[in-house]
Amino acid sequence: MDRRRFLAGTAAIVVLPFGPPFGTASATPEAMAAAIRKVVGDTAVREGRVSLDLPPLVENGSTVPLVVSVESPMTVDDYIKAIHVFNEKNPQPGVFTVRLSPRNGRAVVGTRIKLGDSQKIVAIAETSGGQFWSASADVIVTLAACLEEAT
Repeated sequence: MDRRRFLAGTAAIVVLPFGPPFGTASATPEAMAAAIRKVVGDTAVREGRVSLDLPPLVENGSTVPLVVSVESPMTVDDYIKAIHVFNEKNPQPGVFTVRLSPRNGRAVVGTRIKLGDSQKIVAIAETSGGQFWSASADVIVTLAACLEEAT
C-alpha cells in the first residue's frame, strides 16, 4: 500500500459521520418526570415553601442566574436536607442537587445554569422529615446554550 492510498483511506474514515459512540443525551418532560420519581419515589410532592427565582426571558442560555430558597426554620429537628433542580430540555434532566444541614442557617442556593432551549425548570426541596416541596418556572431562551451536537 502506498502513502497516497493510506491517506485517502484515513481521510474517508475521519469524514464519515458515525455519530457519538454512546448516543446523545436529551432530556424530555418524560425524562424529567422519571428523574424526579427517582429522587422522591412514591412520596407526594407538594407545591409551596419553595421559591424559584430566575428570569422569565433569557437572551443568552449560557449563563442563566437561578436562586432557590426554601422556607424552613433550619433547626436540628426541622431542616431542608436537599434541594434538587430539574429541567425538561437540556441534555440531562437533573441540573444539580445540593445537600444541606441545620448548620447552613438558611436554605438558599444561588448559581448560574445553562439552558439549551425554552423550558420548564423545577426545584424540589427535601425536608429532614421526608417531605418534598416544589416550585416551577417557565423560561423563554432566545439564544440557546448546550448546542454541542456532532456534525
